[in-house]
Amino acid sequence: MSRARQPPLVTGISPNEGAPWTKVTIRGENLGTGHNDLIGLSICGHNCLLTAEWITASKIVCRVGPAKDDKGEIIVTTKSGGLGTSTVSFKLLKPERIGILDQSAVWVDELSYYDMRTDRNKGISPLSLRPANPLGIEIDKGKVPLKDLENMFPRMSGDFTSENFSATWYLMENHSSTSFEQLRVAVANLKKQASKKNEGSLAYVKGGLSTFFEAQDALAAIHQKLESDGTEKVGGSMTQRLENVLNRASETADTLFQEVLGRKDKADSTRNALNVLQRFKFLFNLPLNIERNIQKGDYDVVINDYEKAKSLFGNTEVPVFKKVYSEVETRIEALRKLLLDKLLETPSTLHDQKRYIRYLSDLHAPGDPAWKCIVAQHKWILQLMQNCKEDFIKEQKVAGVGLEMDRSSALNRISLPAPVKRGGSFQTPKDDSWHYKSPQQVRFVEKLSDVVISQLPNFWKLWISYVNGSLFSEKSGQVEKLKKNARQRQNDFKGMIEEVTRRLVQLVRGALLPSSLTELQLRQYGGWDTKTPLSGAWLTQVIHTVRLSLEALSALEIPNDLLQVIQDLLQDLRVHCLLTTLQHTEEDVKRLAEKEDWVVDNEGITSLPAQFEQCMIQMLQSLKDGSIISRSFSFSLSVDLASPDLFGSIQEDFSSKPEQRLLIILSNCQYLERHTFLNLAEHLEKNSFTTAEKIIRVSIEALRQLDEYLFETYVEKKSDPIVGSLEPGIYAGYFDWKDCLPPTGVRSYLKEALVSIISVHAEVFTVSKELVPRVLSKIIEAVAEEMSRLMQCVSSFSKNGALQARLEICALRDAIELYLTSESRTSFKQAVEALPQLQSGTDKKLGTVHFK
Repeated sequence: MSRARQPPLVTGISPNEGAPWTKVTIRGENLGTGHNDLIGLSICGHNCLLTAEWITASKIVCRVGPAKDDKGEIIVTTKSGGLGTSTVSFKLLKPERIGILDQSAVWVDELSYYDMRTDRNKGISPLSLRPANPLGIEIDKGKVPLKDLENMFPRMSGDFTSENFSATWYLMENHSSTSFEQLRVAVANLKKQASKKNEGSLAYVKGGLSTFFEAQDALAAIHQKLESDGTEKVGGSMTQRLENVLNRASETADTLFQEVLGRKDKADSTRNALNVLQRFKFLFNLPLNIERNIQKGDYDVVINDYEKAKSLFGNTEVPVFKKVYSEVETRIEALRKLLLDKLLETPSTLHDQKRYIRYLSDLHAPGDPAWKCIVAQHKWILQLMQNCKEDFIKEQKVAGVGLEMDRSSALNRISLPAPVKRGGSFQTPKDDSWHYKSPQQVRFVEKLSDVVISQLPNFWKLWISYVNGSLFSEKSGQVEKLKKNARQRQNDFKGMIEEVTRRLVQLVRGALLPSSLTELQLRQYGGWDTKTPLSGAWLTQVIHTVRLSLEALSALEIPNDLLQVIQDLLQDLRVHCLLTTLQHTEEDVKRLAEKEDWVVDNEGITSLPAQFEQCMIQMLQSLKDGSIISRSFSFSLSVDLASPDLFGSIQEDFSSKPEQRLLIILSNCQYLERHTFLNLAEHLEKNSFTTAEKIIRVSIEALRQLDEYLFETYVEKKSDPIVGSLEPGIYAGYFDWKDCLPPTGVRSYLKEALVSIISVHAEVFTVSKELVPRVLSKIIEAVAEEMSRLMQCVSSFSKNGALQARLEICALRDAIELYLTSESRTSFKQAVEALPQLQSGTDKKLGTVHFK
């Protein structure tokens, strides 16, 4: 079971004070492992979990709610750590209440004012339209989103002035957290207001009752007067005369003041128009301001002005406002297209891409601009990689044969076949002409890696920002929707990364490992001139470049499965470099035979083992510098070390070389086994080659086979003459074992055989005294075996013949006693046993005396 995590600990909050709904950033330790792990968040005792956004285990962003406490702690609760603690506190500032006639620096939402004014066409003050608090209790705005209220109460409103007013909407919006006791107080307030209104109307009627009676009497008197004067007279009725007088007065007034009144009406119209323009100059000047700000690149100003205009005039029914606002929308649509074009332009920086995406998000651009940008960047990276390959192929074709010959000669000067020079060739040259001397495939891989390393990190960061929603502005209201879209496109983006890494690998394989591609892939990613293969030094440089690219991509926390193709490429490059390096080293080792001078030092060896060891050590160091470790390394290196071709030229010239050279070669082989291979084993272990034991074991086995072959050849050349001289020497002068004189000493053939053995001893000792026992013991085994065969072939011995044979066998055996082996002792024993036994004491005594 895994150990439980520590409880959450809040160590910082920014800002540390503010009004309700202030956005804060909480920092601390063990703040959860993800969104699902966060189960509680309170600030000053208010639950802020609904607005919390988990960023990392040390960072959470949320909004402070309308808590009752002025100051309190920040408590985080998680599933993995439980209830947490806090070392800091937050101070909640109570907002000041602003009356309808109070001045305030707070932006006032004028949407309802202008909509109500223009819809109703009344010339009243907008402030007079805002209703007072009808319930007479403190308003407590709840957390119910406006969209949810609109869905629950379609075509209804929480505004008192609306004809579709819904009391339930109003209560949920303004008193969702109000206690039941407070609501009862609000009911009582409503009843008091209703009773006061009724009482006020009745009192007003009672107080003016006498006035109503007087007005009624006056109207009745006028009515009676008019009826009494209703007869037709010269001038007509009184009302008719009065109408005529008024009409003449009106005509006279119009004649006198027509021009003045006309100017007044025109001035009033102009004044009203100017008032409208002055009052709504923001809207009328907005199209021109948008155009100017777009030209200056002040897109933030344009977006803010557009948001303001949209909130004020987005739903207006006034024709002039609608006309101007439609022009604003046209300019904004052009801005959306402009920003989208800039977003999809390549190349572009990550900062500009994020900026344009945020602008398009604020402008509510259709579709998903962020994803369009990601797709465009993906195509751009692939095109850059392909263009890089095509540019180098074109350069290779234009370069011509002469330039390629110059580069080949320069490379040969860098990587000479001699062992000492070869060791230095694995280090990067320090001269300024390195770039121009390097083969095109090497420069191509470096350029291609630069393209990937410079483009892919920003591409990956853009995706990360797209997934976590940091590309989008919160005021756009689409953050969650776009984040959901991003999560649904994870597989698509994974395919993009795979395509980039696969294209990188295929382009490198086409340049360096064409045999690993299919014919169709070669037509797309090949086309290189591979007549001159790269040396191990250049391949090491390529491996170093690819490994740096892999490390740079791994640092971006790209999943390993997406980078596996690059790791496979590195493995194949290492194997290819290993085989190439071993092949070159094998050629160098073979050429060492041509440098043999046959000068023996005090240890009986020539300079060849030291040159071989130096060559191998430099090769091992080169493989270590390039981190070229392969499973096939053990097999390849062991074959290289122990290949009989190392002494191939010597084996071919045995017939024309002195036999002494065989001894020198045997001495060198002995030195290789006892010293050189042990030194190589130490270097293998020092360079962290885990297969050192197997390499040395296989190499020694092969070396011993070569040594055994050379040793048998030398022994055969030296023992055959000695063995071949025994039988003719024994029977020289028609000697007969059945009829011979009493022995007086050993005969000449035995002395000649001993002299030959002494000659071989001297020859071997001159080269290496360590080889003396090994060589002489084998020669004496052959001599003893021949003596045993010759004695066993004799049918019968006379007494003198038996004494002579015993004397010569014992003399030879005792003379070479120091180099006898179990095989040679057995052969001498068999030879003696083939002789007749001495019968008389005189014969025994004679044999003993002659032997001494």
